[in-house]
Amino acid sequence: MIAALIYLQYHSTRNRLVTRFQRLKQPKYAIGAVVGGLYFYFYFVRQFMMAPRGSALNLSISPEHLLLLQSLAALAVLIAVLLAWLIPHERAALTFTEAEVAFLFPAPVSRRTLVHFKLLRSQLRILLGAFVFSLFFHRFGGTLWIHAVGWWLVLSILDLHMLGASFARTLLLDHGITNGFRLLLVALLAGLAVGGAGFWAYNAQPVPAPVKAMDFNALLDYLQGILNAGPAYYLLAPFRLAVRPFFAPDAAAFLAVLAPALLLLLLHYFWVICSDVKFEEASLAASQRVAVRVAALRSGNWAAAAKNQRARRAWFTLSPAGPACTAMLWKNLIGVGRIFSPRLWVLLVVVLVVFVAIATGNGGGHGLGLMAALLLGIVLAYSLLLGPQILRLDFRHDLPQADILKTFPVPGWQIALGEILAPVLLLAGFQWLLLAPLTTLLFYLPGRNQMLFLALALCAALLLPVLDFILLLIPNAALLLFPSWIATGKDSPRGIEATGQRMIFAVGQLLILSLTLLPAALVFCLVYIPLKLVAGPVLPVFLAVPAATVILAAEAAAGIRLLGKLFERFDVAEEKTA
Repeated sequence: MIAALIYLQYHSTRNRLVTRFQRLKQPKYAIGAVVGGLYFYFYFVRQFMMAPRGSALNLSISPEHLLLLQSLAALAVLIAVLLAWLIPHERAALTFTEAEVAFLFPAPVSRRTLVHFKLLRSQLRILLGAFVFSLFFHRFGGTLWIHAVGWWLVLSILDLHMLGASFARTLLLDHGITNGFRLLLVALLAGLAVGGAGFWAYNAQPVPAPVKAMDFNALLDYLQGILNAGPAYYLLAPFRLAVRPFFAPDAAAFLAVLAPALLLLLLHYFWVICSDVKFEEASLAASQRVAVRVAALRSGNWAAAAKNQRARRAWFTLSPAGPACTAMLWKNLIGVGRIFSPRLWVLLVVVLVVFVAIATGNGGGHGLGLMAALLLGIVLAYSLLLGPQILRLDFRHDLPQADILKTFPVPGWQIALGEILAPVLLLAGFQWLLLAPLTTLLFYLPGRNQMLFLALALCAALLLPVLDFILLLIPNAALLLFPSWIATGKDSPRGIEATGQRMIFAVGQLLILSLTLLPAALVFCLVYIPLKLVAGPVLPVFLAVPAATVILAAEAAAGIRLLGKLFERFDVAEEKTA
């Protein structure tokens, strides 16, 4: 029977690859495949083929810091294991396609055989992930095959543990132990372990002084003392066994630590295989839900594709009369779901207040405060780069419903404005939440120009929403201009060709953004530089940044008009056949 399952998996993979190659006849996939292939070659393969051993890419890591890296990797595995016991609440379900359900479930195969088939399918994904990760980490030195086998061991152990944890949760439910009691028990045990390790570290490991807090080596030594001694060492010991083969410097060291990792892998395998859990009904239900979502996505019915179709509470009451953009904003805010609910904003405020209180405590620990400010600044910068790509509550979400939107008796620019407003408000709100503690931390740092920081913060609060607006206009305009080139759903094409398509449009969007920001940057320089020579660095900021913001706002207004015209000219039939 195992041979038949291998035959089935082989032909399924072969047919999937044949389909991928056949679609390369279309120019949009062929060009994307060329660009994606070149990127993959220059970023991974070229470094592997050209960089000799012992080149500058190899990072010299001391043995002490190598142990620290092992401990940090073991800590990451521990967090993943905890999440497998804390977050899920469903019964064990092995997801199959409709064809596999129709072929395997009526067949005379045992439950253990179905588990083996699931493990066989997952190995293809794990092997591909281990190959890609090993190529990436090979850029920083090390032996490629050691990294590849190390990644395979870690990913295989995690995959088996996730499956075994789902079986264990199902057994607990069958014995009357509810999800709430399980979560409480796991959280209590994790809290006791973390609390014990933290109490020991507080009493046994001295906290670095504020002067040494800026010393990176001092921080590494402090973490080394916490993770490689005391309770934390024994807590991370089994997880350290799984990651040690990856950090082996040579073949002899790799073989010396391979046996414990393989033993851990085999223990997980026998745990999964020997678990007698009934998962057929739950697997059938899960497979049907996946099939319904895929069919809904292909037909453009996003509401039916949602996992949770319960009614969601509106953020505000919609008036019977008013601008059409307000109605679009109301709709898109409802579509945000529970992830960005008002409750989450309150939680973010509480977390940031506690974060700032800790960073500025004990007389305003200067090193810790500066590190916290640096972290918030990085998150703020990433919100500008990744936020418009994550929050797709605009035409990228509603384009499958373009035939309905075009029937609304309102100008196209109002529909475009309503589509853009929701992600702009969410991004701006998140950035303002980050900006407030960032300004507080920088304001209390000694030896800095506090008034300059305050001026920059106030002007940034004015500039960020307009900048978010422009960053969201560009991908929406690209979508309406080239609807067949840009993926708009979860069922979109994947692979090197899809990666190449994204890279082409990322470069194009970056070029357009640079041209858009150029006039505002020139206005800023023309206002700021002469005034700085006369009035100092603070006052010109209050004049130069608003002047640049006015230029960007005018460009955003022109952009929304252009986006509305593109939507009015948009051919729905073109999108349906894309």
